[in-house]
Amino acid sequence: MNNAIATGVIVGALLLALASLVSAVRNHAMGVVLLCGFAVLEVAVLVQAGVTVAAAIGDTGVRDLVTLYGYLLGSALIPLGGVVLALAERSRWGSGILVVAGFAVGVVTGRLLQIWQGAG
Repeated sequence: MNNAIATGVIVGALLLALASLVSAVRNHAMGVVLLCGFAVLEVAVLVQAGVTVAAAIGDTGVRDLVTLYGYLLGSALIPLGGVVLALAERSRWGSGILVVAGFAVGVVTGRLLQIWQGAG
């Protein structure tokens, strides 16, 4: 797993969560900026997943690969699910959903790093 990509995903996800929180507090629905931000986050998560799977295939170390792959799949689905729900809820609560989605991607990516390093 590439630490630079994971760090970028965590920072990007938390910045998007913060921007979504500002949008929700200001009583705005999800706008184009947040939509584009979550699209970029999804691409970053997919790149991270590809790099991690390639590294796991080439590595002979003992790791819990089922858990690792489950977290990778979950991290790829969270931004998509958040955006779909935010599009369905065209109020401030749609932006609130994105706050949770952005924070969840950051936490899941941090957990992925722990799993990769063998810390649990």
